[in-house]
Amino acid sequence: MKSVKVSELLESTGAELQLTVLAGREGLARIVNAPRIQKPGLALTGYVDFVQKGRVQILGSTELTFLERMDPEARVSACVGFCAVDVSVIVCTKGMAVNQALVDACEATDTPLFSSLQTTDVFISRIEHWLEDRLAPQTTMHGVLLECYGLGVLLLGKSGIGKSELALDLVQRGHPLVADDIVTIRRRGIETLYGQGSGLTKHLLEIRGLGILNVKDLFGVSAVREKKRIDLIAELVEWRADEEYDRLGLDERFFTILDVEVPLITVPVRPGRDMGVIVEAAARNQVLKSMGSNSANDLQERLARELARGRIKDDID
Repeated sequence: MKSVKVSELLESTGAELQLTVLAGREGLARIVNAPRIQKPGLALTGYVDFVQKGRVQILGSTELTFLERMDPEARVSACVGFCAVDVSVIVCTKGMAVNQALVDACEATDTPLFSSLQTTDVFISRIEHWLEDRLAPQTTMHGVLLECYGLGVLLLGKSGIGKSELALDLVQRGHPLVADDIVTIRRRGIETLYGQGSGLTKHLLEIRGLGILNVKDLFGVSAVREKKRIDLIAELVEWRADEEYDRLGLDERFFTILDVEVPLITVPVRPGRDMGVIVEAAARNQVLKSMGSNSANDLQERLARELARGRIKDDID
């Protein structure tokens, strides 16, 4: 199971969590392994049976106000009992004042206690989105990922077959580059994959004979994307005269990544074929399929109707 350290929440500048440490600095090495937060209202009454370890615990205005109005002895007991269940981290939202009893209990148990200026709903939305991204199953693949007509197209194939050269052609045609060579792929939810480049090679293309090209510098910021959902995989293979390739497109094929099936096409590469046009056409065709239009199936149905009527046989005779 993937996890993140509590200390990483403080470093997540992109998520704009606006966190300040109030207590429990010694516990910053604790881990969070669940993308969903928990609001442990009943835990402040002493009922801690369902406090989930590995989750971020959120105390909003309701919980903090309730804590403030409690009897002092009951408040201390509630805070000690809450921190005793070994929670990962407690975050108090809206920048509200935090009762000293909770601060003392967190400090005594090394439980990280943060404060955020964000309202509760905004903070929950941002931290869950950040955690989903960080905790999502992920893998890396050797390939090139681009956006083509709104679709994320992942180019696969053995080294030297021309993936980067094809990517450069597509970028010149106006299709943004997401990643070249190493594509980091994360699964979001049950059946959605997102790909992005690594930090070192982001926005770079390696072209044999030219070297490393910075696509963002050469073509502008509109020529790159930070990440993109993967909707189609195009596998480039060397053309072989003795190989039988799909000519009708009736057989649906898929490539499985992180238990998610992605539509797959195989594109034979040989001199004289305009690979850029072929990939563009494949992307357009995939868009049509997603809208319920399939040219190959439509042709097959028309042929079946004509055969049933005997028209094709009459034409042949």
